[in-house]
Amino acid sequence: MTDSAPRTDLQPVGRVLQPRSIAIVGASADPRSFGGFVLANLERFGWQGQLHLVSRSSSEINGRPCVKTVDELPEGIDLAVLAIPEAGVMDAMRALAARRTHAAVLFASGYAETGDEGRTRQEQLAALAREAGMLLVGPNCMGFTNFEAGVPLTFEPVSPYPCNGRPGIGVVAQSGAMAACLRDAFIGRGLPLTAVFSTGNEAGVGVEDLLAHYIADAQTRVIAAYVEQVRRPRQFLALARQAREAGKPLVLLMPGKSERAREAAASHTGALAGDHATATALLAREAVVQVDSLDELFDTTAILLRHPAPQVGGVAFMTGSGAMKNIALDFADDIGLPMPALAPATVEALQAKLPSYAVAENPLDYTTIGVRQPGLVGEIADTLLADPNIASLVLAIPVGPAVAQRDKAEHLLPALARSNKPAVLVLNGDNGPIEPFFVEAIQASGVPMFRSGDRALRALRRVAIYGENVARAGRAAAAAASMVKLPGPVPANGIFAEYQGKVWLAEAGIEAPRGALARSLDEALRTAGEIGWPVVLKAQASALPHKSDVGGVIVGVADEAALRTAWRQLHESVKRHRPELELDGVLVEAMGARGLELVVGARRDAEWGPVVLVGLGGVWIEALKDVRLIPADLAEDDIVEELSRLKAASLLRGVRGASAVDVRAVARVVARVGAQMRANPQITEIDINPLVAYPERALALDALLVCKP
Repeated sequence: MTDSAPRTDLQPVGRVLQPRSIAIVGASADPRSFGGFVLANLERFGWQGQLHLVSRSSSEINGRPCVKTVDELPEGIDLAVLAIPEAGVMDAMRALAARRTHAAVLFASGYAETGDEGRTRQEQLAALAREAGMLLVGPNCMGFTNFEAGVPLTFEPVSPYPCNGRPGIGVVAQSGAMAACLRDAFIGRGLPLTAVFSTGNEAGVGVEDLLAHYIADAQTRVIAAYVEQVRRPRQFLALARQAREAGKPLVLLMPGKSERAREAAASHTGALAGDHATATALLAREAVVQVDSLDELFDTTAILLRHPAPQVGGVAFMTGSGAMKNIALDFADDIGLPMPALAPATVEALQAKLPSYAVAENPLDYTTIGVRQPGLVGEIADTLLADPNIASLVLAIPVGPAVAQRDKAEHLLPALARSNKPAVLVLNGDNGPIEPFFVEAIQASGVPMFRSGDRALRALRRVAIYGENVARAGRAAAAAASMVKLPGPVPANGIFAEYQGKVWLAEAGIEAPRGALARSLDEALRTAGEIGWPVVLKAQASALPHKSDVGGVIVGVADEAALRTAWRQLHESVKRHRPELELDGVLVEAMGARGLELVVGARRDAEWGPVVLVGLGGVWIEALKDVRLIPADLAEDDIVEELSRLKAASLLRGVRGASAVDVRAVARVVARVGAQMRANPQITEIDINPLVAYPERALALDALLVCKP
């Protein structure tokens, strides 16, 4: 396998995760060696399968007999763990292949992560495994621990941690350190784990194979993943869809936003829709919960484990502190987490419980009533959670003395625990001590607990987005529209001239200014007379996508004399800048009235697929980059919602006397561009900049259509 030719099949990893027979190649009596750690783990877990030890230096370890070489192993062992240096791996793999070993775990580093030579060694290793029909885990990995089945094949000391029938978290990470980090974080919170798997360099088994396993595993309720490179994007998206349809949230931390500058693209869309941005948009389409930090990965997974099917809506925040209420209100606003107004019935019910000086609103300061009536605080939580506008709840309180902690354990935790909506407890006070009985009560309740209100609100924002994206997926556009025929043979460079692109746009139902291509001055004069003055002149050639750069655009041509002058100037300027270029002609168009300039574009990523971009256009796209990148099948109502999330969305609604624009018309253009990207895989890019929005329509003033040559 090479990076340029990734596998497309899924490898079943059930026999890897639950082997009946294991060989440790490189077993050692040294308890701090990799082989020693693996053996100690297996003994600590009481693993009952057939265990074979291969050791050059020992005839027995812990009373277990050893063989000197792999050649002495029986045939058909389920899994071999190679706890040996890179120099001996290839020979050992050849011997394991000869013994018809089903799978191998490679801890050794020194492969693709080190450069070209290491990559070559890894490809040779992968080819050997593939030819032998052997599954390969790693290299450069820390192995895995199947807690559900009691199989610990990692060189870190681990202890049994059974799920005991509870739905658990399936962890997969390309980084061994991150796999261990996630494992320890979840165990520290008392959350059940089904398995923790480090895939390393993925010469064989990859993240996608583990996703397929976790989706099918009845015990796994939520999947937590750390992925630095998605090697099989289309398959990853298909699996993400399966996870969404199965009701199993996939929480993903995927670094890589800050990419090095790429070669300039032919369009603004290509420049703005980078690989990470494209992946992010398409993963959101499948409701993958994308987080920005390890804290968010820990926190969001913990909430979704308990509430894997959150409702759409905002958060209610309740506290006994006016200061905490104000802090939460500001923070939620900063991160874009709505705190909706309470329904009238909720307000009325709260007023009956609260003292007269308290305000029944969201966020809610219930004052000091919890000191004398802790049970009443639980009733207030029930009331807030029953509100149809509320999808989740944060109860933020100080830890308090032991007597207060006892009250909270007896009265507040049960209220949060019985909620069918995400309800979390925040114990303010940083590392202020919590009594052991309270810690036990929190873990027994299953209520997610935080020591930071900020972390709780960030996690609930991710949960809210997940609920929205699940609902949005059900509204996605169905089948693609009928494919609009290309406006002619694809040019050698793949770029159609603007006049050809506008013919195509018209067929796709997207309006452009009236006009025509003129190949002579007489034709230009005739067209201008037909469409009316003033007009715009634009030089046209496939090799001239950026006409303004060479003086190939002249606007405001008011009459016949001005057109004659402009015709001469345009040709002289283009000839001066591009003497080798032969124009198809000059596009003569009616001048569009002033309106709000937007950009609508689309790009087909070779690995991830098509995405559509919409935002401020014209000169603003360079200065502000205020755009939304969305899937190509987004429903029109959801496109309208995306437009409302632009930083400059107020311009759409009209500011300082300007009229509101026809947002629906803009959304229809976006939807039609997306439909054609889905219908015609030959199209690689579309760029409409500007699309001018008016109160009653949207008009494409410029168009770039790029196809595979």
